[in-house]
Amino acid sequence: MFHITFSMMWRMVKMLWPLWVFCALVIFIEIVVILFKRLANERRIRNQFNAGSRWLSDQELLYWLRGMKPWEFEEYIAELFNKLGFKARKVGGGYDRGVDVVAEKDGREHYIQCKKYFPKHQVVPADVREFYGAIADHLANGKAYFITTSTFTLEAEKFVEGKPMELWDGYRLTEYIHLAEKNKKAD
Repeated sequence: MFHITFSMMWRMVKMLWPLWVFCALVIFIEIVVILFKRLANERRIRNQFNAGSRWLSDQELLYWLRGMKPWEFEEYIAELFNKLGFKARKVGGGYDRGVDVVAEKDGREHYIQCKKYFPKHQVVPADVREFYGAIADHLANGKAYFITTSTFTLEAEKFVEGKPMELWDGYRLTEYIHLAEKNKKAD
């Protein structure tokens, strides 16, 4: 009867070291290629968006927005509102009390909450209620905007009915981005 001992196994492993190195090298190269492709795709989308050479599909635009850091997304939303005729500034941070951007137009102040979520993470009523509770006292003649790269639950949409608040899901956001770009080209 043939028994394999630990020392025999260790010798086999040592004999096959070139195979182990080759496998590790192949895996490393594959990871580098995947990362390079992802980076190249993000750079292509960013360049096309900034150049305005062609309109991105809504999916490409949402992919690009979801790739931003939260503070970049807040700055982008402030810039978007500036392009839409508001005077907007980012105020988000650790102690922002739920307000990421304040936008002014026609003497009215509007408050914006930004949530950069991935598609499977919906904005729930608690998120919307918390934001509304934080700014309700300040909405005498302004409006609140809750903007996400994802979607809202039906309950969250029902909560804002009759309130001076708009919910912008990812696709509504892309509509306003395209509108702002169209306005920019018309100038």
